[in-house]
Amino acid sequence: MPTAYEQLDAWIDQHFDEEVSFLQQLVRVPTDTPPGNNAPHAERTAELLKAFGMQARAFPVPDDEVKAAGLQSITNLIVRRDYGPGKTIALNAHGDVVPPGEGWTHDPYGGEIENGHMFGRATAVSKGDFASFTFAVRALESLKAPLKGAVELHFTYDEEFGGEVGPGWLLRNGHTKPDLMIAAGFSYQVVTAHNGCLQLEVTVQGEMAHAAIPDSGTDALQAAVHILSALHALNADYKKVSSGVEGITHPYLNVGQISGGTNTNVVPGKVVFKLDRRMIPEENPNEVEASIRSVIAQAAASFNPPRGGKNVQVDVRRMLLAHAMKPLPGNQVLVSAIQKHGQAIFGEPIPAVGTPLYTDVRLYVERGIPGVIYGAGPRTVLESHAKRADERLALEDLRRATKVVARTLHDLLG
Repeated sequence: MPTAYEQLDAWIDQHFDEEVSFLQQLVRVPTDTPPGNNAPHAERTAELLKAFGMQARAFPVPDDEVKAAGLQSITNLIVRRDYGPGKTIALNAHGDVVPPGEGWTHDPYGGEIENGHMFGRATAVSKGDFASFTFAVRALESLKAPLKGAVELHFTYDEEFGGEVGPGWLLRNGHTKPDLMIAAGFSYQVVTAHNGCLQLEVTVQGEMAHAAIPDSGTDALQAAVHILSALHALNADYKKVSSGVEGITHPYLNVGQISGGTNTNVVPGKVVFKLDRRMIPEENPNEVEASIRSVIAQAAASFNPPRGGKNVQVDVRRMLLAHAMKPLPGNQVLVSAIQKHGQAIFGEPIPAVGTPLYTDVRLYVERGIPGVIYGAGPRTVLESHAKRADERLALEDLRRATKVVARTLHDLLG
């Protein structure tokens, strides 16, 4: 008589072509964020789930809240499967993605399969875990064995912009309150901690002038470069700071976007740049933000405009403050189960580590819900090409991760 684990594995193998097709259909509905018109993907996901006998409850986020977050439309989904008294385990994956960008050799929304990999934006992060989580639950239920507690699939659409109108909105409005949670993963490891992230928009206001008489204005670009030099210099000191969390190294500051000016023959009067500051778990976010604002203010004050020109004015607006995820004591039951089954399925030890990324999981952990990150993904984030051209997912990784999650659910609910 095969064991329950062997029966789960066999069901997943028998239905794997169906799982791959499910993922392809999810990938083929674009969810570029920005602009963030993601309600159509939720509608399609709900249709596909209904074919499996899974009823998704839709939670449209009000337009004013969506637009305030800089997005166009969001409908979050919860699929709840009740098995009786016991703990509720949430499985969260996000459907929003960064735009494809340049350099692709495959259709970003084609779900093409080549050499055992599926190519497409969000195959690895994290529509792949729409599939792994859904089919893990289906495999669990195929046993028709007594279970205790409940599983909730949380499919949300605001991870790229911070999660506040994704899982944050669901939790804040009382639509869910799980006891434990597993979030979409992107490596073989179990991730128990992650960095925080501060994003700021900095507007440098000078005074436009004709390029033939530049001293009649104040060059906002030169002022911005002056400020940027001061900000980038901070990285030398950040690299001297080490986190005590394995997998996380040091803080870092990156300026990822800059815009300004009106024409090549005009001294730019305004420049806007956006910065991203990754914070290790040991840092205080308020102190980090205060320090960066102080550096910006000092650099702006030390910029000398032309004689008679106006001093630059600088406005700093916080776009995002995502706190670091720190392990909660109750997460050990998740870590132990995933490590046990991960080693059995993958044939190698599964470490529990931190990651320099930031994720939606923090929103659960901040509310006292122990959580970890695990799901379909390559050995490393780099191998997946996540947020780069030709993002891909090894189909064998998808198969194996689905088995690990199904076995873990069986341990926790069986």
